Amino acid sequence: EGRVRQLEAQKSPCRPDACRGGMTHEERTSMPVNSHSKIAFVGTGIMGSAIAGHILDAGYDVTVTNRTKAKAEGLLARGAAWADTPAEAAKDADVVFTMVGYPTDVEDVYLSTDGLIRVAKRGAWLIDLTTSSPQLARDIHDAAEVEDKHAFDCPVTGGQKGAEDGTLTLIVGASEEEAAPVLPILETFSSKIMYFDQPGGGQTAKLCNQVSLASCMVGYADALALAEQAGIDQRQVLELMANGTGGSGASKALAPKALDGDYKPGFMVEHLRKDIALALQRAEDLDVAMPGAETAFTLFDMLCQIGGSRMGTQALSLLYSDEATGAAAGLDWSLLNPEDYGAGDGCGCDHEHGDGCCGGHGEGHGHGEGDCCGGHGHGEGGCCHHHGEA
Repeated sequence: EGRVRQLEAQKSPCRPDACRGGMTHEERTSMPVNSHSKIAFVGTGIMGSAIAGHILDAGYDVTVTNRTKAKAEGLLARGAAWADTPAEAAKDADVVFTMVGYPTDVEDVYLSTDGLIRVAKRGAWLIDLTTSSPQLARDIHDAAEVEDKHAFDCPVTGGQKGAEDGTLTLIVGASEEEAAPVLPILETFSSKIMYFDQPGGGQTAKLCNQVSLASCMVGYADALALAEQAGIDQRQVLELMANGTGGSGASKALAPKALDGDYKPGFMVEHLRKDIALALQRAEDLDVAMPGAETAFTLFDMLCQIGGSRMGTQALSLLYSDEATGAAAGLDWSLLNPEDYGAGDGCGCDHEHGDGCCGGHGEGHGHGEGDCCGGHGHGEGGCCHHHGEA
């Protein structure tokens, strides 16, 4: 089980004695992680730039790199140094953080011929904040230990607001003792740290969180669509849910944005689709059925197909809207390929695409067979998701 450690106001002391690897005790303690340590940060997108900013504000020497330099300009203006490549950023760093998009990006940054495993200095800490593959996290950890470097997975939850406020929850694929040397840095952008005690454990726990998140989003979107078509106030229903058992973090943070027509990304649709796909891969490995996650994947994958991939995840609600509302937000139903959802002629929802995937309210959805919103038809036509695509 993961152990929750609520952070105290007093920052914890650095404990370099907790380092692992083939280095001697003297070598380990001669390079403590402290306020003079050099930090490299790879990936300065929505989340990464906010996290790197907190580390910079805490007084650390930070070097950043990103595919698009413009996304790092704010950090550079505040005193961060720039490197053209991850290898250049990491070469003198005591601690390297990465927050990139996909497992393929993580693999390239860490395991390529000029990746972090090879170029980082001996004794460096390599911490991946990306939501990625548990097996890849284990591979990176093992490769780092061979090179007398220390790597662990540390995906985060809390969204853009948590990153900006420095109140993220960190999900660590290491024990509390193992992560202790870098704890002061982790504390600069978090309010809670959970330890899952094994390489890849943080990634698996984060995927569990994402499965619940996605299903909660489908749940509130269903509820609000029902409220709308029944002619009752959607915001009042949200208030009811918040004060009853039907509410969730997703309905509290994201549903109001959907009702306001605000689809700007804090967390992009394509990234949640990636996370659900990773969870479904892991579930398949373990022979675990997750019909709720499969339904969520189908809907978010559909949203990506029709032009919503870089919208905020709250854009899920557009699948329940009419064609005009979707088009005004930038969606195009003509881009949908029904065959991707096991339906040779239409997506199986008994409506024209212009009525919205989950819309056409009042028309029969045909849940028993071929329904694109839940009747997965495992026996025929597949289970409505593509595990390998994210």
